[in-house]
Amino acid sequence: MKRHVCKWFLTLVAAFAATLTLAHGASRIKDVASLQAGRDNQLIGYGLVVGLQGTGDSLRSSPFTEQSIRAMLENLGISTQGGGSRTRNVAAVLVTATLPPFASPGSRIDVTVGSLGDATSLRGGTLVMTSLSGADGQIYAVAQGSVVVTGFNAQGDAATLNQGVTTAGRVPNGAIIERELPARFKDGVNLVLQLRNPDFSTAVGMAAAINKYAAAQFGGRIAEARDSQSVLVEKPKMADLARLMADVENLVIETDVPARVVINERTGTIVIGQDVRVAEVAVSYGTLTVQVTETPTVVQPAPFSRGVTAMEPNTTIEAISDGGTVAILNGSSLRSLVAGLNSIGVKPDGIIAILQSIKTAGALQAELVLQ
Repeated sequence: MKRHVCKWFLTLVAAFAATLTLAHGASRIKDVASLQAGRDNQLIGYGLVVGLQGTGDSLRSSPFTEQSIRAMLENLGISTQGGGSRTRNVAAVLVTATLPPFASPGSRIDVTVGSLGDATSLRGGTLVMTSLSGADGQIYAVAQGSVVVTGFNAQGDAATLNQGVTTAGRVPNGAIIERELPARFKDGVNLVLQLRNPDFSTAVGMAAAINKYAAAQFGGRIAEARDSQSVLVEKPKMADLARLMADVENLVIETDVPARVVINERTGTIVIGQDVRVAEVAVSYGTLTVQVTETPTVVQPAPFSRGVTAMEPNTTIEAISDGGTVAILNGSSLRSLVAGLNSIGVKPDGIIAILQSIKTAGALQAELVLQ
């Protein structure tokens, strides 16, 4: 069993090491950085989902749903005075969406809906016309369409089955953009590239690659690394900004990342970066399992006696010690570090405890990230 676990761990780390090796190699600028002026914008709105099969809001518990129904019907020219609604086919929802950069009026985007009241399911519902506003209060899109819900629930007299979330869903291409953002791409003077993984070495290397391209194309330097996250690119006078961005984002650079060990204790996942180093340490790992077993015995009195039946306790305690092997770890490379950890023959949760102890001892030359 231990050999199987160690083989699994070695295969997992080797796969991630191969991925990290590619990350340390050549990468295009578009893969490691994004344009500051081309960021996304979040939209939000309040609406109603209709057509539910009795799984909507109960109007007593969700009075805002009834108010919204009355307001919607009055806007459609239907009077609701003097009548009370008892329907459970309507649910009040919050509608959210992400407005992509440089989006033009008439294009479509996906929206997400989530229940606000006590509705049990949005499956089969239809989102009615809902305006989506930005942080400035302006309406940028209008959403409407059928709600797609991936979860489901089934209920009987004695059992209930739930899978996924039934009170949230998506409307693919459900919103039409009605207003474009105030700023346009070509209205800018300079380009600011933001690294997705901030690093001074990568930022300086990116600026150098852009300046090398600019020297051959425009005869001068145009890029400067501001800090570990942003690189400023000045637009040459005779250059087209869109063409310049197309050329810059396809330049190939060398990327670098800090040495990290990422640990998820809940799932037992361990990811070790390629540059992780461990000073020479001696590690011993062992577990002590104490098992307590209760087997009470029933004691019967003698025949025709006045005694009573009693329970006589019987406890068995067993202590089992596993492991205890001492190994020398000297992680001059990722392969040697993994081989040293596997030589101890422990499970992934034991490897997590060992890595945390090595970090506490000051021998792990990397950042330890716990999730």
